[in-house]
Amino acid sequence: PPYHISRQRLNESLQKSHRWEARSLQQHLKNVKNQAMYCVVHGGIDVELRTQSIEYLTSLPFDGYAIGGSLGNGRAELKELLSWMMPLFDKDGRRDKPRHLLGIGDEESVRNAVTMGLDTMDSCYPTRLGRHGTLLTRQGLLR
Repeated sequence: PPYHISRQRLNESLQKSHRWEARSLQQHLKNVKNQAMYCVVHGGIDVELRTQSIEYLTSLPFDGYAIGGSLGNGRAELKELLSWMMPLFDKDGRRDKPRHLLGIGDEESVRNAVTMGLDTMDSCYPTRLGRHGTLLTRQGLLR
C-alpha cells in the first residue's frame, strides 16, 4: 500500500498479505527443492501493525525475514522505523535467520541498515545510477 493510507486499509492489506504468505509457505514446504523462502514483514510505519506482522510471521517456519512495504517518507523515517523494529528480530532465536531489507540501495541507508543488524538488501537504484555513469560514494554521488 502507499505511504499515506488509512490505518484500516493498511490493516486489511496486512491481513491479506499474511494469509497469502501462509498459503505460499504451505505450498513451498510440500516440495522445498533446496530453496529458501523468506516472509515479508509489512505494516507501514505503524508500530503496532509492524510488530503484529513480525510476531505472526516469525511464528511460521520461514527461512529468513524480509522487511518491505512502505518504509517511511525518507531516510530519517526509515532509520527510525529500523531502530525500534530490528530489536524485535533479536529475540526467541530469530537472530539465527537472515534479515533482508527490500528496495533500499543508497549508501547512507545501506550503512544505517547494516549497523542495525540487516544482513542483505536489494534495490535497482545502484544499477540504474551505474547505467547512467554515476557511482555511489560516502562523499555523495560521483558523476
